[in-house]
Amino acid sequence: MAGQKTFTLSQVAQHRSKKDCWFVINGRVLDVTKFLDEHPAGGEVLVEVAGKDATREFSHIGHSKEAQNLLLKYQVGVLQGHAFNEADKNASFVESKHKEMSAFVIKDDKMPKYQAFLEFVLPLVFTGFYFGYRYL
Repeated sequence: MAGQKTFTLSQVAQHRSKKDCWFVINGRVLDVTKFLDEHPAGGEVLVEVAGKDATREFSHIGHSKEAQNLLLKYQVGVLQGHAFNEADKNASFVESKHKEMSAFVIKDDKMPKYQAFLEFVLPLVFTGFYFGYRYL
């Protein structure tokens, strides 16, 4: 990570407001001030960990690959004393083609047409039988 500016944790701790929000994830110092309004969970979540090492919080949430790729976009430097592996050293930001975060949808195109009909009608039939038995 030659060429990157090196910061100490005390330097990062000076940036912990909505107007100047920095934190550390996996040894990368990030300035996410411009991302506060775009974050899906809201900017307050980011401000809570501002000025700290937020690696544990970031990994516990289970962010997508696209979110992990955004780390490189907002990186302003590295944390002093952090050792990077070879894959981290060669990482670079790749701009997504989509403006919005993508979601995964499981769609089975091999479903027979009658199955979709049954998935809709059978619950209605059973509900009708239940209410007919219960109230008649």
